[in-house]
Amino acid sequence: MRADARRNLGKIVEAAAAVMAERGSAAPMELIARRAGVGVGTLYRRFPDRAALLAAMGEHYVHSLGEALDRAVAEERDAWSALRAFVLWAGDSGRGVLAAVLAGVPEEATVGPGFEETRQRWLERFTALVRQAQADGRMRADVGVDDVVALLNLFACHPGPLPAHVAARPTWFLGLMLDGMAAGAAQG
Repeated sequence: MRADARRNLGKIVEAAAAVMAERGSAAPMELIARRAGVGVGTLYRRFPDRAALLAAMGEHYVHSLGEALDRAVAEERDAWSALRAFVLWAGDSGRGVLAAVLAGVPEEATVGPGFEETRQRWLERFTALVRQAQADGRMRADVGVDDVVALLNLFACHPGPLPAHVAARPTWFLGLMLDGMAAGAAQG
């Protein structure tokens, strides 16, 4: 894919997430194209129908999770710090828009040809990071990968708006929950 085509793809997917967050998954394709700053023809050449756009949104989302996880691992000093950095990144309200939109769409609509393979690679790397944080003694052994994913889903895929006091400080609340997953946190 040419560089300009990749940029347009990213702009369209991000615009689609924003527009669908505002207007629902049935938002007009013309509005998505306008928000992305591309012509309707460009949108339909890349995505002949809404299902193709939703599938691209799903693949874009899991791909961005993988890139963010790799960045956190490269930039942080240990597995626990990388896990915290990734969760805080993924739970940011701006990034949660795409996750929330996708959570409201039937899963089969968001699964394109590369989705499952990309998701599986991300999940394997994420699982290895959780296990490493536990092996390093920095994360509670009784917290599983599913628990961390549930925390992310709570913030990123919340079915409605978060309570106002949580939405005002989502990073603080995510940090608080992560502190409960740290080694030495009270168990109950």
